[in-house]
Amino acid sequence: MARYIGANCKLCRRESEKLFLKGSKCSSGKCALERKGYAPGQHGKNKRFKVSEYGTQLREKQKARQIYGIFEKQFRNYFKKAEREKGITGTNLLKLLERRLDNVVYRLGLAPSRKSARQLINHRHFMINNNIVDIPSYLVKKGDIIKVKDKSKKLELIHNSMKRIREAKQYPWLSLNKANLAGEFLDIPERSDIPVQINEKLIVELYSK
Repeated sequence: MARYIGANCKLCRRESEKLFLKGSKCSSGKCALERKGYAPGQHGKNKRFKVSEYGTQLREKQKARQIYGIFEKQFRNYFKKAEREKGITGTNLLKLLERRLDNVVYRLGLAPSRKSARQLINHRHFMINNNIVDIPSYLVKKGDIIKVKDKSKKLELIHNSMKRIREAKQYPWLSLNKANLAGEFLDIPERSDIPVQINEKLIVELYSK
């Protein structure tokens, strides 16, 4: 399976904003965007140009892809699925992305970033309703119980991640049991509850051309 192996900080610099691809590390004061507030590349520092309407829409789509760690073909498939569902297409798209297992594991605080969550899931460290699931793109459903496998509960990466979360950071559609390293997906979140700075309307406009 294809995966991005480049520097995460370059993606943030390309979008001119923090995408928190490294989780809490992005708030440590060592962020490359704070030191180099311009696009990557040989001419990034001196590049000045007017962005077209299409360019604005494209950058918003790229930003959403990078935040959730998804490649183009898969992202387009999510969009097609969102179009078929009832409701607002852009909102449906974000709800689908939030239901991905790697995102839910990250939101629960069981991994420091979505990238780390994908790695842990691939290595079979998580269970859903007592069944091992090793597919990061698995769409979690209302009432699903996500927990760390018993043999994996001593992993330092998971414990360090849990130490960094606070009760105030919990999300209304998730319930966390820190003692048991488990959480429940209570319901599909509303758009107002999804904490991502994405203008999904621009993505809909781009794919509607």
